[in-house]
Amino acid sequence: MATQIITTTLHYSHTIGRLEIRGGDGFSNPVAMARGEGDRMYVLSRGLETTVLTPNKRVTICTVGEEYISQFGKVMSAEEAISSAPPDGSFMWPTSIALDKEGNVYVADEWLNRISIFTKDGEWIGKWGTPGDGDGEIHRPSGMAFDKDDNLYMVDSLNNRIQVFTKDGRFLSTKWGESGSGDGEFNMPWGIDIDKNGDVYVADWRNDRIQKFTPDGQFLMTFGASGKGDGEFNRPTSVAVDKDGIIYVTDWGNDRLQVFSADGRFITKLTGDATLSQWGKRVLEVQPEYAQGREIAQGLEREKQFYGPTAVEVDDANRVFVVECGKPRVQVYRKLTPMFYGGRL
Repeated sequence: MATQIITTTLHYSHTIGRLEIRGGDGFSNPVAMARGEGDRMYVLSRGLETTVLTPNKRVTICTVGEEYISQFGKVMSAEEAISSAPPDGSFMWPTSIALDKEGNVYVADEWLNRISIFTKDGEWIGKWGTPGDGDGEIHRPSGMAFDKDDNLYMVDSLNNRIQVFTKDGRFLSTKWGESGSGDGEFNMPWGIDIDKNGDVYVADWRNDRIQKFTPDGQFLMTFGASGKGDGEFNRPTSVAVDKDGIIYVTDWGNDRLQVFSADGRFITKLTGDATLSQWGKRVLEVQPEYAQGREIAQGLEREKQFYGPTAVEVDDANRVFVVECGKPRVQVYRKLTPMFYGGRL
Protein backbone atom coordinates (compact mmCIF):
# COMPACT_ATOMS: atom_id res chain seq x y z
CA MET A 1 0.00 0.00 0.00
CA ALA A 2 1.27 3.48 -0.85
CA THR A 3 2.21 5.81 1.97
CA GLN A 4 -0.58 8.25 2.82
CA ILE A 5 -0.59 11.24 5.14
CA ILE A 6 -3.01 11.20 8.06
CA THR A 7 -2.31 14.64 9.46
CA THR A 8 0.13 17.53 9.51
CA THR A 9 0.35 19.69 12.63
CA LEU A 10 1.62 23.27 12.65
CA HIS A 11 2.52 24.88 15.96
CA TYR A 12 2.71 28.67 16.21
CA SER A 13 6.17 29.94 17.14
CA HIS A 14 6.35 33.74 17.04
CA THR A 15 5.71 36.89 15.01
CA ILE A 16 8.30 39.05 13.25
CA GLY A 17 7.78 42.71 12.35
CA ARG A 18 5.67 45.80 12.86
CA LEU A 19 4.61 48.80 10.79
CA GLU A 20 7.44 51.14 9.88
CA ILE A 21 7.03 53.42 6.89
CA ARG A 22 10.51 54.83 6.50
CA GLY A 23 12.63 51.79 7.28
CA GLY A 24 14.51 50.20 10.10
CA ASP A 25 13.04 47.42 12.20
CA GLY A 26 9.65 47.16 10.53
CA PHE A 27 7.79 46.57 7.26
CA SER A 28 5.39 48.49 5.03
CA ASN A 29 2.88 46.40 3.08
CA PRO A 30 5.17 43.33 2.90
CA VAL A 31 4.33 41.07 -0.05
CA ALA A 32 7.10 38.44 -0.16
CA MET A 33 10.08 36.98 1.68
CA ALA A 34 12.99 34.64 1.08
CA ARG A 35 15.16 32.62 3.45
CA GLY A 36 18.89 33.17 3.27
CA GLU A 37 21.89 31.46 4.79
CA GLY A 38 21.81 30.65 8.49
CA ASP A 39 18.82 32.37 10.05
CA ARG A 40 18.88 35.32 7.66
CA MET A 41 15.66 36.34 5.92
CA TYR A 42 14.74 38.98 3.35
CA VAL A 43 11.32 40.67 3.54
CA LEU A 44 10.08 42.70 0.56
CA SER A 45 7.94 45.76 1.36
CA ARG A 46 5.82 47.04 -1.52
CA GLY A 47 4.86 50.19 0.37
CA LEU A 48 2.23 52.57 -0.92
CA GLU A 49 0.82 52.23 -4.43
CA THR A 50 1.99 55.76 -5.26
CA THR A 51 5.23 57.52 -6.15
CA VAL A 52 5.46 59.20 -2.75
CA LEU A 53 7.31 57.87 0.26
CA THR A 54 9.58 55.63 -1.77
CA PRO A 55 11.59 54.69 1.38
CA ASN A 56 8.77 52.28 2.18
CA LYS A 57 9.56 50.28 -0.99
CA ARG A 58 12.50 48.23 0.22
CA VAL A 59 13.98 44.91 1.25
CA THR A 60 14.60 44.41 4.96
CA ILE A 61 17.31 41.98 6.02
CA CYS A 62 16.75 40.45 9.45
CA THR A 63 16.97 37.10 11.21
CA VAL A 64 14.31 34.57 12.12
CA GLY A 65 14.98 35.65 15.70
CA GLU A 66 14.06 39.25 14.76
CA GLU A 67 17.51 40.77 14.78
CA TYR A 68 17.51 43.73 12.38
CA ILE A 69 20.53 43.71 10.02
CA SER A 70 19.97 46.29 7.27
CA GLN A 71 17.76 47.30 4.37
CA PHE A 72 18.19 48.20 0.71
CA GLY A 73 16.27 49.80 -2.15
CA LYS A 74 17.27 53.16 -3.61
CA VAL A 75 15.08 56.10 -2.61
CA MET A 76 13.55 57.88 -5.62
CA SER A 77 12.04 61.28 -6.12
CA ALA A 78 8.54 61.41 -7.58
CA GLU A 79 10.02 62.61 -10.88
CA GLU A 80 12.43 59.67 -11.01
CA ALA A 81 9.67 57.20 -10.20
CA ILE A 82 7.61 58.15 -13.26
CA SER A 83 10.56 58.70 -15.58
CA SER A 84 11.49 56.38 -18.43
CA ALA A 85 14.72 55.46 -16.63
CA PRO A 86 14.19 55.11 -12.86
CA PRO A 87 17.41 54.75 -10.85
CA ASP A 88 19.15 51.39 -10.70
CA GLY A 89 18.38 49.55 -7.47
CA SER A 90 15.05 51.30 -6.94
CA PHE A 91 11.55 49.81 -6.74
CA MET A 92 8.09 51.00 -7.70
CA TRP A 93 5.67 48.05 -7.49
CA PRO A 94 7.86 45.18 -6.30
CA THR A 95 6.11 41.81 -6.30
CA SER A 96 8.49 38.99 -5.37
CA ILE A 97 11.95 38.05 -4.20
CA ALA A 98 14.18 35.01 -4.78
CA LEU A 99 17.75 33.98 -3.97
CA ASP A 100 20.16 32.14 -6.26
CA LYS A 101 22.69 29.54 -5.09
CA GLU A 102 25.26 32.25 -4.37
CA GLY A 103 22.82 34.11 -2.14
CA ASN A 104 22.28 36.97 -4.57
CA VAL A 105 18.86 38.61 -4.25
CA TYR A 106 16.48 39.02 -7.22
CA VAL A 107 13.51 41.39 -6.95
CA ALA A 108 10.72 41.55 -9.55
CA ASP A 109 8.95 44.86 -10.16
CA GLU A 110 5.67 44.81 -12.09
CA TRP A 111 5.58 48.56 -12.74
CA LEU A 112 9.13 48.72 -14.10
CA ASN A 113 8.94 45.29 -15.81
CA ARG A 114 12.41 44.49 -14.62
CA ILE A 115 14.38 42.20 -12.35
CA SER A 116 16.90 43.91 -10.07
CA ILE A 117 19.83 41.92 -8.68
CA PHE A 118 21.68 42.57 -5.42
CA THR A 119 24.37 40.86 -3.38
CA LYS A 120 23.31 39.13 -0.18
CA ASP A 121 24.15 42.38 1.67
CA GLY A 122 22.07 44.57 -0.63
CA GLU A 123 24.60 46.00 -3.07
CA TRP A 124 23.06 46.50 -6.53
CA ILE A 125 24.86 44.44 -9.19
CA GLY A 126 22.55 44.28 -12.18
CA LYS A 127 19.14 44.30 -13.84
CA TRP A 128 17.29 42.85 -16.81
CA GLY A 129 13.85 42.75 -18.35
CA THR A 130 12.19 43.87 -21.58
CA PRO A 131 8.47 44.79 -21.66
CA GLY A 132 6.28 42.99 -24.17
CA ASP A 133 4.63 39.69 -25.00
CA GLY A 134 7.29 38.08 -27.20
CA ASP A 135 9.60 35.28 -26.12
CA GLY A 136 11.66 36.47 -23.17
CA GLU A 137 9.64 39.68 -22.81
CA ILE A 138 7.57 40.30 -19.70
CA HIS A 139 4.35 42.05 -18.72
CA ARG A 140 3.90 42.53 -14.97
CA PRO A 141 6.28 39.87 -13.54
CA SER A 142 5.24 38.42 -10.19
CA GLY A 143 6.40 35.16 -8.57
CA MET A 144 9.92 33.78 -9.08
CA ALA A 145 11.66 30.53 -8.11
CA PHE A 146 15.10 29.06 -8.86
CA ASP A 147 15.49 25.40 -9.80
CA LYS A 148 18.41 23.15 -8.81
CA ASP A 149 20.37 24.34 -11.86
CA ASP A 150 19.94 27.99 -10.84
CA ASN A 151 17.56 28.78 -13.68
CA LEU A 152 14.83 31.27 -12.85
CA TYR A 153 11.16 30.36 -13.35
CA MET A 154 9.08 33.52 -13.57
CA VAL A 155 5.33 34.13 -13.47
CA ASP A 156 4.70 36.50 -16.39
CA SER A 157 1.39 37.56 -14.91
CA LEU A 158 -0.42 39.64 -17.51
CA ASN A 159 0.91 37.47 -20.32
CA ASN A 160 -0.67 34.53 -18.45
CA ARG A 161 2.36 32.30 -18.75
CA ILE A 162 5.48 30.92 -17.11
CA GLN A 163 8.90 31.69 -18.62
CA VAL A 164 12.32 30.31 -17.74
CA PHE A 165 15.51 32.40 -17.80
CA THR A 166 19.16 32.15 -16.87
CA LYS A 167 20.22 34.27 -13.93
CA ASP A 168 21.36 37.06 -16.24
CA GLY A 169 18.02 37.18 -18.05
CA ARG A 170 18.62 35.03 -21.12
CA PHE A 171 15.40 33.31 -22.22
CA LEU A 172 15.81 29.52 -22.26
CA SER A 173 13.07 28.70 -24.80
CA THR A 174 10.88 27.18 -22.09
CA LYS A 175 7.50 28.78 -21.64
CA TRP A 176 3.92 27.66 -21.23
CA GLY A 177 0.45 29.02 -20.58
CA GLU A 178 -2.15 31.26 -22.12
CA SER A 179 -5.27 33.07 -20.98
CA GLY A 180 -8.13 30.77 -19.96
CA SER A 181 -9.48 28.42 -17.33
CA GLY A 182 -8.59 25.04 -18.82
CA ASP A 183 -5.71 22.79 -17.79
CA GLY A 184 -2.44 24.65 -18.29
CA GLU A 185 -4.19 27.99 -18.82
CA PHE A 186 -4.02 30.96 -16.45
CA ASN A 187 -5.90 34.06 -15.38
CA MET A 188 -3.41 36.49 -13.81
CA PRO A 189 -1.21 33.91 -12.07
CA TRP A 190 0.86 35.16 -9.14
CA GLY A 191 2.91 32.81 -6.91
CA ILE A 192 5.23 29.94 -7.87
CA ASP A 193 7.36 27.26 -6.22
CA ILE A 194 9.46 24.27 -7.27
CA ASP A 195 9.55 21.01 -5.30
CA LYS A 196 12.53 18.71 -4.71
CA ASN A 197 11.69 16.78 -7.90
CA GLY A 198 11.73 19.93 -10.01
CA ASP A 199 7.97 20.05 -10.51
CA VAL A 200 6.44 23.53 -10.67
CA TYR A 201 3.41 24.80 -8.72
CA VAL A 202 1.60 27.98 -9.75
CA ALA A 203 -1.01 29.99 -7.82
CA ASP A 204 -3.56 30.73 -10.54
CA TRP A 205 -4.97 33.86 -8.90
CA ARG A 206 -8.18 34.65 -10.73
CA ASN A 207 -8.97 31.00 -11.44
CA ASP A 208 -8.84 30.29 -7.68
CA ARG A 209 -6.71 27.18 -7.99
CA ILE A 210 -3.22 25.70 -7.85
CA GLN A 211 -1.74 24.02 -10.92
CA LYS A 212 1.22 21.62 -11.01
CA PHE A 213 3.55 21.05 -13.99
CA THR A 214 6.70 19.20 -14.95
CA PRO A 215 9.84 21.35 -15.28
CA ASP A 216 9.16 21.77 -19.02
CA GLY A 217 5.52 22.76 -18.53
CA GLN A 218 3.57 19.53 -18.98
CA PHE A 219 0.34 19.73 -16.98
CA LEU A 220 0.17 17.28 -14.04
CA MET A 221 -2.74 18.26 -11.80
CA THR A 222 -4.91 21.04 -10.45
CA PHE A 223 -6.83 21.54 -7.22
CA GLY A 224 -9.05 24.22 -5.76
CA ALA A 225 -12.20 26.09 -6.74
CA SER A 226 -13.78 29.44 -5.91
CA GLY A 227 -15.36 29.64 -2.46
CA LYS A 228 -14.86 29.75 1.29
CA GLY A 229 -15.02 26.04 2.12
CA ASP A 230 -12.11 23.76 2.92
CA GLY A 231 -9.95 23.39 -0.16
CA GLU A 232 -11.58 26.35 -1.89
CA PHE A 233 -9.89 29.68 -2.57
CA ASN A 234 -10.58 33.37 -2.90
CA ARG A 235 -7.58 34.69 -4.86
CA PRO A 236 -4.65 32.44 -3.83
CA THR A 237 -1.45 34.47 -3.95
CA SER A 238 1.40 32.15 -3.01
CA VAL A 239 2.28 28.46 -2.90
CA ALA A 240 5.15 26.65 -1.15
CA VAL A 241 6.08 22.97 -1.05
CA ASP A 242 8.17 21.53 1.79
CA LYS A 243 10.67 18.67 1.65
CA ASP A 244 7.93 16.14 2.50
CA GLY A 245 5.74 17.30 -0.40
CA ILE A 246 3.22 19.14 1.79
CA ILE A 247 1.70 22.09 -0.08
CA TYR A 248 0.94 25.46 1.58
CA VAL A 249 -1.26 28.11 -0.02
CA THR A 250 -1.99 31.66 1.13
CA ASP A 251 -5.73 32.10 0.56
CA TRP A 252 -5.58 35.91 0.42
CA GLY A 253 -9.27 36.76 0.05
CA ASN A 254 -10.28 34.31 2.78
CA ASP A 255 -7.55 35.52 5.20
CA ARG A 256 -6.12 32.07 5.85
CA LEU A 257 -3.38 29.57 5.07
CA GLN A 258 -4.49 26.20 3.72
CA VAL A 259 -2.41 23.01 3.79
CA PHE A 260 -2.68 20.13 1.32
CA SER A 261 -1.15 16.71 0.74
CA ALA A 262 1.10 16.06 -2.24
CA ASP A 263 -1.89 14.96 -4.31
CA GLY A 264 -3.87 18.10 -3.50
CA ARG A 265 -6.13 16.77 -0.73
CA PHE A 266 -7.07 19.30 1.95
CA ILE A 267 -5.39 18.66 5.32
CA THR A 268 -5.92 21.69 7.53
CA LYS A 269 -6.15 25.48 7.63
CA LEU A 270 -4.84 28.28 9.84
CA THR A 271 -6.39 31.67 10.50
CA GLY A 272 -3.57 33.23 12.53
CA ASP A 273 -2.11 33.13 16.04
CA ALA A 274 -0.03 36.31 16.18
CA THR A 275 1.45 37.72 19.35
CA LEU A 276 3.40 40.97 19.70
CA SER A 277 6.77 40.85 17.98
CA GLN A 278 9.95 41.85 19.78
CA TRP A 279 10.12 44.98 17.61
CA GLY A 280 6.56 45.84 18.64
CA LYS A 281 7.32 45.31 22.32
CA ARG A 282 10.27 47.70 22.13
CA VAL A 283 7.99 50.42 20.72
CA LEU A 284 5.59 49.97 23.65
CA GLU A 285 8.49 50.25 26.10
CA VAL A 286 9.42 53.71 24.83
CA GLN A 287 5.85 54.83 24.04
CA PRO A 288 3.86 54.12 27.22
CA GLU A 289 0.76 55.83 25.78
CA TYR A 290 0.61 53.12 23.12
CA ALA A 291 0.72 50.44 25.81
CA GLN A 292 -2.07 52.19 27.74
CA GLY A 293 -4.15 52.37 24.59
CA ARG A 294 -3.78 48.63 24.05
CA GLU A 295 -5.00 47.96 27.58
CA ILE A 296 -8.37 49.62 26.89
CA ALA A 297 -8.73 48.69 23.22
CA GLN A 298 -11.82 46.69 22.25
CA GLY A 299 -11.58 43.64 20.04
CA LEU A 300 -7.83 43.28 20.46
CA GLU A 301 -8.18 39.50 20.20
CA ARG A 302 -8.59 39.97 16.44
CA GLU A 303 -4.96 41.05 16.30
CA LYS A 304 -3.85 37.42 16.09
CA GLN A 305 -5.78 36.72 12.88
CA PHE A 306 -4.32 36.82 9.38
CA TYR A 307 -5.23 39.89 7.33
CA GLY A 308 -4.30 39.67 3.67
CA PRO A 309 -1.79 36.81 3.82
CA THR A 310 0.21 37.35 0.64
CA ALA A 311 3.14 34.93 0.71
CA VAL A 312 4.22 31.67 2.30
CA GLU A 313 7.75 30.30 2.56
CA VAL A 314 9.09 27.05 4.04
CA ASP A 315 12.62 26.10 5.07
CA ASP A 316 14.54 22.92 5.77
CA ALA A 317 14.02 23.32 9.53
CA ASN A 318 10.28 22.65 9.05
CA ARG A 319 9.43 26.29 9.65
CA VAL A 320 6.55 27.92 7.77
CA PHE A 321 6.53 31.71 7.30
CA VAL A 322 3.31 33.54 6.45
CA VAL A 323 3.67 37.14 5.20
CA GLU A 324 0.71 39.48 5.77
CA CYS A 325 0.35 42.67 3.76
CA GLY A 326 -2.66 43.93 5.75
CA LYS A 327 -0.82 43.63 9.05
CA PRO A 328 2.87 44.27 8.31
CA ARG A 329 4.37 41.16 9.85
CA VAL A 330 5.40 37.54 9.36
CA GLN A 331 3.86 34.77 11.46
CA VAL A 332 6.16 31.79 11.99
CA TYR A 333 5.01 28.20 12.52
CA ARG A 334 6.86 24.94 12.99
CA LYS A 335 5.64 21.77 11.34
CA LEU A 336 5.67 18.62 13.44
CA THR A 337 6.66 15.40 11.68
CA PRO A 338 3.57 14.17 9.83
CA MET A 339 2.01 10.81 10.69
CA PHE A 340 1.86 8.15 8.00
CA TYR A 341 0.20 4.82 7.38
CA GLY A 342 0.32 2.24 4.61
CA GLY A 343 4.11 2.04 4.48
CA ARG A 344 7.28 3.63 5.82
CA LEU A 345 9.14 6.77 4.83
